[in-house]
Amino acid sequence: MKTVSSINAEEVTKFEKLANEWWDAEGKFKPLHMLNPCRLEFITGHLSLHFQKDMIFDKKPLKRIKVLDIGCGGGLLCEPMARLGAEVLGIDVVEKNIKVASLHAEKMGLDIKYRHVSAEELLKEKRTFDVILNMEVIEHVENPGFFVEVCSNLLKSSGIIFCSTINKNVKSYLFAIIGAEYVMQWLPKGTHSWNKFIKPNELNQFFSKANLQVKDTKGLVFNPLNWGWQLSKTDFSVNYTVCATR
Repeated sequence: MKTVSSINAEEVTKFEKLANEWWDAEGKFKPLHMLNPCRLEFITGHLSLHFQKDMIFDKKPLKRIKVLDIGCGGGLLCEPMARLGAEVLGIDVVEKNIKVASLHAEKMGLDIKYRHVSAEELLKEKRTFDVILNMEVIEHVENPGFFVEVCSNLLKSSGIIFCSTINKNVKSYLFAIIGAEYVMQWLPKGTHSWNKFIKPNELNQFFSKANLQVKDTKGLVFNPLNWGWQLSKTDFSVNYTVCATR
């Protein structure tokens, strides 16, 4: 019987070639560096409410909270989570990403655990986490429904999970592929496949089948006036992010 997997070999090869550029804010991952403050605003806002933590005055508000970043890349989200005091494990199926992330964390003096392992392989170890980050990953995996189910099983019963991805419509094709990859050249051509984009209602269905309850959905909207990203309560037409609990 064929084993179900979330790993897409073509996507792994694609990101292997880009691994050394993770921490170059003007390089191939510039869009993620620009997006990161907006992602962190959404994540920390919900963590503050969910765990009743003071993110402003407490220097280590996430102390003793276990965070799993699936598809961690070079550690762009792992590092701020670690600075907030969390016990962070970043995993990625691209081995070069793990090497880059580990070296950068060491350089920054941060205690972050990184492993070259898939989510389903980690699940076999019967570990669970308070927080799971799954940001800009699901549009690169095989079997997204299975992937969400695995994520759910890695989450503690009182935990919270975050997921961000790209909507599937004409606008997302024009903005996320034609605009970002060909016109602005923010991303290498071929970074995204429109066929793998996921509509919010489809993602909600994956979450519901995995016994996860979506608590909030926000759009991630690029504002050309201040050349930055911001959260939107109504515009999910291209990039969007959700949080859910078990």
